[in-house]
Amino acid sequence: MSSPATFAVACGLAAAHLIGGRLRFLDRLPRSRWLSLAGGVAVAYATVHLLPELAEVHATLARAAGESRWAADHGGYLVALLGLTCFYGLERLAARSADGAGPGEEEESRGEGRRPPASVFWLHVGSYAAYNVLFGVLLVDREDDSVRSLVLFACAIALHFVVNDHGLRAHHPVLYPRYGRWLVAAAPPVGWAVGTFAPLPTVAVDATLGFLIGGVLLNVFKEELPAERQSRFWAFVGGAAAYAAVLAAV
Repeated sequence: MSSPATFAVACGLAAAHLIGGRLRFLDRLPRSRWLSLAGGVAVAYATVHLLPELAEVHATLARAAGESRWAADHGGYLVALLGLTCFYGLERLAARSADGAGPGEEEESRGEGRRPPASVFWLHVGSYAAYNVLFGVLLVDREDDSVRSLVLFACAIALHFVVNDHGLRAHHPVLYPRYGRWLVAAAPPVGWAVGTFAPLPTVAVDATLGFLIGGVLLNVFKEELPAERQSRFWAFVGGAAAYAAVLAAV
């Protein structure tokens, strides 16, 4: 469904990154309960709404695989695993490279140690921009094009983007506010334009969805699980339970 409504949602997703840095109450330890709640909502959407679609993604990719039994048996699930693995690798790269950041590449944050070099910043943020582009494509190419589905998608993914924005800002406190947020914010409307004016084949759309399911799960859990985050368990559970109830009811 390509319409003014989907374009408005794409712009709203962009705004989630632009306003994320202004929500100063999120920058605290223990972790803000609002971030944990938003993470719970995103996980509920991914597991209750998107994971069932992964079976359909797998069926489409299995048909496209033709005589390849291995791809037919595992293709869709391997795409989701690929999404999870890619974003895990990016997080490890950003964390490990921080210790070896050279002078002039990424400024030190006051009292918080070194940060990843500029080369890692561009790779890290560029990957999240590509991730956001894929969400913009899915705005147009979702299988369920009802208004209800669009609203559920918009709410869950906007909150997911706020969580991602907070994580990127923590990794790159100097370069991200200056450059990165503009790049990732521009990505959803770019993806919407791709989906509208250069629509992808069905197989590519389904592969995109599988990849994003793995990415969503990893991106939420890597923000919530580390002990140093001091995450709010009950806020996470509350967000997940409330949104799962909404998804089950509509």
